[in-house]
Amino acid sequence: MVNVAKYKIQVFETTKALFDAAAVLFIDLVNQTIKERGQCVVALSGGNTPKQLYDLLASPRFNKKLNWHQVHFFWTDERCLPLNDEENNAHNARLILLNKIDIPESNIHIIPVNLLPEEAAEVYETSINVFFKDLMPQFDLTVLGLGEDGHTASLFPGTPVLKDQTMGIRSVYVEEQAMFRVTMTAPMINVSRNIIFLVSGQKKAPILKSIFYKAEPPEKYPAQLIKPTDGKLYWMIDKKAEAFVDF
Repeated sequence: MVNVAKYKIQVFETTKALFDAAAVLFIDLVNQTIKERGQCVVALSGGNTPKQLYDLLASPRFNKKLNWHQVHFFWTDERCLPLNDEENNAHNARLILLNKIDIPESNIHIIPVNLLPEEAAEVYETSINVFFKDLMPQFDLTVLGLGEDGHTASLFPGTPVLKDQTMGIRSVYVEEQAMFRVTMTAPMINVSRNIIFLVSGQKKAPILKSIFYKAEPPEKYPAQLIKPTDGKLYWMIDKKAEAFVDF
């Protein structure tokens, strides 16, 4: 069960209004971080809902509002599929956003799923630690979506990674999909300075109600594990997804 009072929750009348507001918030948070820290380190997720945000950020309305040279992109998780597979999260982000903005290739840090799953996780964790040098790996902004089963990133119900209490990158086998994935652990996501949770569509309404109102173990609804240690969490929800929830 989520503590509603602890986080910023916004409900939007239309899906368009949701993504317009999400794009504005994304731009504002990134620009603010660049001003304060000289760069902004962002962790992206896959899924249909976040992809709609990326498409909007690539549009003429938004893509000139950031100095993309000062933005670094990582990924919360990835499917263990070929790097150019249409279901690969980073490949999708390239097609939708990254190929349409002025960003150096060195600012794009993909999960190397051309390796075996466990090796890919180890290599990616090492690359994150190298990037942050002597500092704790802490993303300035993490963008998350919500699956109809309550998963987020590749934290799926019933998987062993849900019990991992350490910050890091892990490989995980998702039985329902007969697929290996690589994912950040919940503790690594939770140290983010800002987290945007995007939830859209009527199909998400039942699981959203369960996440906010049912006192079930997180192994059943993994999105309940997302509890920032010292950062801000923005739940951005459209009216269709909010149908069964009374905030």
